[in-house]
Amino acid sequence: MKNGSKTRVALVYGGRSGEHPVSCMTAGSVMAAIDRERYEIIPVGIRKDGSWVTGIIDPERLGTGTAEVGPGTPVTVSYGDGRMYAGDIDLEIDVVFPLLHGPFGEDGTIQGLFEMAGMKYVGSGVFASAAVMDKHYTKIILQAAGLPVGPWVLVTAAGWQNRRDALIEQISALKMPLFVKPTRAGSSLGITRIESLDDLDAAIREAQRHDPKVIVEQGLSGREVECAVLGGFGTDTAKASTVGEIILADGPAEFYDFDSKYVETDDLVLQIPADIPHADVEKLQAMAVDAFNAMDCEGMARVDFFYDNGRATINEINTIPGFTPYSMYPLLWQKSGMTYAELIETLLTLACERETGLR
Repeated sequence: MKNGSKTRVALVYGGRSGEHPVSCMTAGSVMAAIDRERYEIIPVGIRKDGSWVTGIIDPERLGTGTAEVGPGTPVTVSYGDGRMYAGDIDLEIDVVFPLLHGPFGEDGTIQGLFEMAGMKYVGSGVFASAAVMDKHYTKIILQAAGLPVGPWVLVTAAGWQNRRDALIEQISALKMPLFVKPTRAGSSLGITRIESLDDLDAAIREAQRHDPKVIVEQGLSGREVECAVLGGFGTDTAKASTVGEIILADGPAEFYDFDSKYVETDDLVLQIPADIPHADVEKLQAMAVDAFNAMDCEGMARVDFFYDNGRATINEINTIPGFTPYSMYPLLWQKSGMTYAELIETLLTLACERETGLR
């Protein structure tokens, strides 16, 4: 610790993705809850153009949901010696807590930067971050590990241009409805639910606005349930929280999209714990930990399932899940006996324990 007994934590927030305001809101939440007797906050904002600047310590302003990173002193990272500078000033960082969502934040890019710099950081490493961000490779790895995933067809830009008829034939074998998604966009951006192949072309164009690589998934029946996983210390195994369910108060929607998560949330109910038989909860928890391990995750991850009368299929994994006090991941741990502040401290302690590089 470089400042007396306090650990200096760089909270990195903002970013280049469409979830920039959500990231700012998350940073405000962490600032408000972190133990200031133990941790000193060093806010670092990434502007929408990708430039790094000194941020603000103002939880109320960041928590509006519309905040974005503004002007500040340019921040640079020195590779190899684990240092971060604001202008010529060494910020003397002990550990980084990336609070970023979407591309250039939870996809392995910034994790690679921290590894190159020799800086300790919260969360999964380069491979797990990149693989989990890519819905196609997530399915491949989980399937290879014997875990259940739904049917899908991959559509690349070149494939859609040169093999359209063959891809349409593969997609036509899937059962309706279909979900057409950007493979690496994160948080429900650019997703379209379709009931007919007549709508496929438009749905693929919409997904390609966010990512040239598109995945077409067969819709799955069942309730949307989620489980939070927390990495273990040393060689201890990861552990799973209780299971929660996402319920829209006015009844089922087409899907749990970006607006449902972050904009029009009045009708959204997070039921924790979910009304599921105890034996099935244990099965979901075991599957969540198995998925966490299969993807080589570290620190934290949220595993999302479709659950239907005892049958469970993994929908996706998120290595930097929503992290406000009202987000599913912290709420799941709260209902499992860990407060928001304790969760923050556990994640930072895990990060400080872990070395960079191969481990």
